[in-house]
Amino acid sequence: MKLVFAIVNGDDSQAVSKALMKAGFFATKLASTGSFLSAGNTTFLTCVEDHRVEDVIDVIREKSHKRKQFVSTGAMTGMDFPVEVEVGGATIFVTDVERFEKV
Repeated sequence: MKLVFAIVNGDDSQAVSKALMKAGFFATKLASTGSFLSAGNTTFLTCVEDHRVEDVIDVIREKSHKRKQFVSTGAMTGMDFPVEVEVGGATIFVTDVERFEKV
């Protein structure tokens, strides 16, 4: 078994959640915050059989979109001017699971 951690932009969280459920995957959702932009994210945790890992990743990839956004540089540079950055998408980690139980 594998544990898939997927950190998803808050804007895509609802779409990812619905798509995972529709595809038959159970996931735990955790609110999280990114360090660079301090933006709201959702971290999904789902445990699946090894052969289903790519299926989960495909669902997340389909519903997590990268986009351009302007952010203020005031906190980083002391001078406030907008900079365009790419946000969104998903960061995914896959780890081995020694034991998994639903009780």
